[in-house]
Amino acid sequence: MSRDIDALIDRQQMRRRLTRWRVGALVLLALLVLAIFLQGGAATGLATNAPHIARVEINGAITTDRALIAMLDKLAEDDDVEAVMLSINSPGGTAVGGEAIYEAVRRVAEEKPVAASVDTLAASAGYMIAAGSDHIVARRASIVGSIGVLIQYPKIGGLLDKVGIEVKEVKSSPLKAEPSPFGASPPGTEEMLQSFIDDSYNWFVDLVAERRPFDRAKALQLADGSIYSGGQGLENGLIDAVGGEKEAKSWLIEKAQIDEDTPLITRKPVRPEEGWFGTVTGLSLQNFLSKHFPRLVSERLFLDGLLAVWHG
Repeated sequence: MSRDIDALIDRQQMRRRLTRWRVGALVLLALLVLAIFLQGGAATGLATNAPHIARVEINGAITTDRALIAMLDKLAEDDDVEAVMLSINSPGGTAVGGEAIYEAVRRVAEEKPVAASVDTLAASAGYMIAAGSDHIVARRASIVGSIGVLIQYPKIGGLLDKVGIEVKEVKSSPLKAEPSPFGASPPGTEEMLQSFIDDSYNWFVDLVAERRPFDRAKALQLADGSIYSGGQGLENGLIDAVGGEKEAKSWLIEKAQIDEDTPLITRKPVRPEEGWFGTVTGLSLQNFLSKHFPRLVSERLFLDGLLAVWHG
């Protein structure tokens, strides 16, 4: 009889412990779901329903960032966003990526004031995006400029010859798929590439001349690929003021005629690869390597096409 009572007591205690574990697991799951929801809300700005200045960070190599462009378009329509500050730290990237983000910045600027605050550098496509703003602020030691475009391609024919590999091609015309990395380029290749570069370069120069307080002749003078310090940029008109976010915010407050206490809140685009399930299903090779092996892999390795980038 005593053993039956002891067994009954043990079972009751076990049930209590199991119940506590179940309740604890449910509470933990609820907290986890809440944390994910709040993180998503903060990232997209959904949790922000009061007037504010939106800070948009543009860092690293520039590509056609659809998530960033979509967010900029939403900021243009968001009544709670009084103004936008671009926080830029980029050596540039693809010319197409810079063009797409530049156009998105201009769409925002049609609705509300936009200022750019340059951190370490805003070079090439990074400067292109900064030029889309209404006011550029940079530190005296920041790097700006590097206005221009380039195409880079490898030549590995000599290496293939050494290892005994021959690549043969049958093409519809001599300039198809040129420049080829496998052998000598046919006549006309360099001229074709230079014509392409010149057209894109002239577009970049015209963009700078349109957005900055000088004519095309001055833009051409500055667009020789040179980089400039923030101090030099102020002297030659590439930026509007020396300073940081504080100075950029002051300009936005005055331009938008809003309260000085208006908060500056970072707004981040929604990226599927950075979500809870995206770490398993949506993480691209570039993002994975850049996140876990930043010292081994440069974002520039993934750039392709026409580049507007400064190699520092």
